[in-house]
Amino acid sequence: MITTAEILKSAKAVSRKAPLTTEQKNFALAKMAESLVSATDDILKANALDVEKAKGTITDVMIDRLKLTPERIKAMADGMLEVAKLPDPVGTVSDRTAHKNGLIIEKTSVPFGVVAIIYESRPNVTSDAAALSFKSGNVCVLRSGKEAFGSAFAIVKALKKGLTDCSIDENHINLIEDTSRQSANELMTAVGYVDLLIPRGGKGLISACTENAKVPCIETGTGICHIYVDKSADLEMALNILDNAKRSRPSVCNAAEVCLVHKDIAKEFLPLLYNRFNSGENRVELKGDSGVVEIINVTPASENDFDTEFLDYVMAVKIVDCIEQAVEHIAEHSTHHSESIITTDKASADYFTSAVDSAAVYVNASTRFTDGGEFGLGCEMGISTQKLHARGPMGLKELNTYKYIIKGNGQVR
Repeated sequence: MITTAEILKSAKAVSRKAPLTTEQKNFALAKMAESLVSATDDILKANALDVEKAKGTITDVMIDRLKLTPERIKAMADGMLEVAKLPDPVGTVSDRTAHKNGLIIEKTSVPFGVVAIIYESRPNVTSDAAALSFKSGNVCVLRSGKEAFGSAFAIVKALKKGLTDCSIDENHINLIEDTSRQSANELMTAVGYVDLLIPRGGKGLISACTENAKVPCIETGTGICHIYVDKSADLEMALNILDNAKRSRPSVCNAAEVCLVHKDIAKEFLPLLYNRFNSGENRVELKGDSGVVEIINVTPASENDFDTEFLDYVMAVKIVDCIEQAVEHIAEHSTHHSESIITTDKASADYFTSAVDSAAVYVNASTRFTDGGEFGLGCEMGISTQKLHARGPMGLKELNTYKYIIKGNGQVR
């Protein structure tokens, strides 16, 4: 087994080489996508073993996150091709100043260098992170969770073949082979080797990274996402949006976990919501506050239910007196990921979008759109819930920093 330290040294060495051109990167991305599809059978075999090992240890919903299909592998490859079509951020001049002494000062976009990504049981993160890191000029070091390691290994093997087919150093993309906590700690403390650390996973992983990392770290999204149904809401629209935000894929961070309902419509709307979530497959367990349980027969919500990312067919429901109370509740319980208001009143929409402090704030739409692909980024490295230096879905631009390039002709100060 190659050690984590050896992988980091190789990654750092590659990051210091002459940068690849946009044409080289785009051609390599196409080759990697092609290699990924060609390796479908091998990837599916590895994934089947991962899924079998995970059964009984994680929920069925989380098994769905882990499982790959030919369609999902094709979608991963398509995501890489979409990244290839996007503008190359490297070398972009965002600001240019002509000094009075003749100096030309250009604020220029450059890669971070080595980007480490620690993630859990979503194999598609492997190709997404690799594609975005590569196109943005970075070298990536991937550290998968043990549940998805076999799948990640097969995916990275295919991607490396795509690179070597282009005569490009395969160490642009690296996978840590040690899935113990030790390797995660090594990445968190790899000062001088890791230029940016991005955790993708549950609250425990993200907290461990943000609290213990000695390298720069992006806090990505635990998603306690709220949908507020205002008193002027179109109720049918509200039901459709809530259904999509909760049931379309509850295991992802942009799924809604909390529904807030204005008191003026609660008696009419809550029975409709109860009936919708108890029809068809994948019924949703509602956990309501005291006002809710007086209207519909649901489980009383505990104190912690409004601070829980369920990642399952469960939703907490609360009645609020006014929009201001809804915003106050979100401020207290949100993880600043995605929130939505359902309303026909422009003043309410304007107040909500200005007062709610989250990375993505919606009006009359599902929170499930908070996604790099949906936002036109090709795919995403993660969803940042902090404010520096990136916020929301992270794409190519967010994987670059900048430096000032100053051009003169002999000026001295």
